[in-house]
Amino acid sequence: MEEKIIIAGFGGQGIMFTGKLICQAGMKKGFNVTYLPSYGAEVRGGTAHCNVVVSDNLIASPVVEAADTLIMMNEPSLLKFESLLRPEGLVLFNSTLINVSPRRNDISAVAVPATAIAYQLGNVKVANMVMLGKYIASKEFLPVEKVKDIIKGPLSDLNTEAISEGVKA
Repeated sequence: MEEKIIIAGFGGQGIMFTGKLICQAGMKKGFNVTYLPSYGAEVRGGTAHCNVVVSDNLIASPVVEAADTLIMMNEPSLLKFESLLRPEGLVLFNSTLINVSPRRNDISAVAVPATAIAYQLGNVKVANMVMLGKYIASKEFLPVEKVKDIIKGPLSDLNTEAISEGVKA
C-alpha cells in the first residue's frame, strides 16, 4: 500500500495541520510516512500545500509528482494541482469555495461543501477537518478513531465533530 497525497489551499486553512494528522495517524497504524510542507511568502492568506506519502514500504522521496489523492480547499489550488493527479486518482474539493469542477474526465471528483458544513458547526476554521473526515471515509486505510485520538487542544471537540461530519458528507 502506498498513498501519495497533495493537500492545498490558502494559508490559514489548516493545510499543514491536516497533513500532519494524516502522518501521525499513519504512524500509529504502523505505516511509514513523509511530510513535505510548502508555504507561500505571505503564509496566512497566501498559498500553502503539503505532500504526504503513507506507505507500508520504505519511501524513496517525500516529493509527490503523481498524486493518488488531492485535497483541495480553494480554486487556485485545484487549478494548479489537478494535472499532478494520476489517472483514476481522487480529488476531494471544497465546493463552498471552488465554483468549477475538475476539467479531467479520467479521475474521480468529489465535491464536499466543507466550509458550509464548518460554518454550520460554528467555526469555518474546521473546514479542513471536514475534508479530512471525507478523505478518511473515502480511502478507508486509516481508522477515523485513530485520527480523532490524535487531536488535542481547545478545539478538539469541534475538530472531532467536524471529522465526523466529513465522514458523513
